[in-house]
Amino acid sequence: MLVGGLNEWISWEMPFSLQMLAGAAVITIAEFLTGCVINLWLGWAVWDYSAEWGNLLGQTCPAFSMLWVLLSGIIILLDDWLRWKWYGEEVPRYYFF
Repeated sequence: MLVGGLNEWISWEMPFSLQMLAGAAVITIAEFLTGCVINLWLGWAVWDYSAEWGNLLGQTCPAFSMLWVLLSGIIILLDDWLRWKWYGEEVPRYYFF
């Protein structure tokens, strides 16, 4: 919901690549905060990126953050399309550069 709703808070004129980076940042922050609670505080050990380069407390790492960039692009496109088709919102338009 947060990634798909980025257009509610940012302008349509923002390049799509920056929307994807913003989405990845939202996902990475959510992953880190969730990991701190679930893995570190509660000790459930659901995931551990400790062996990955550049990890932050074993909860996030740059490699997965780059995957979130791609995933956020898909989420943004799908969310915009659904809002347009189902709810009659503004036709999606994107600026790539």
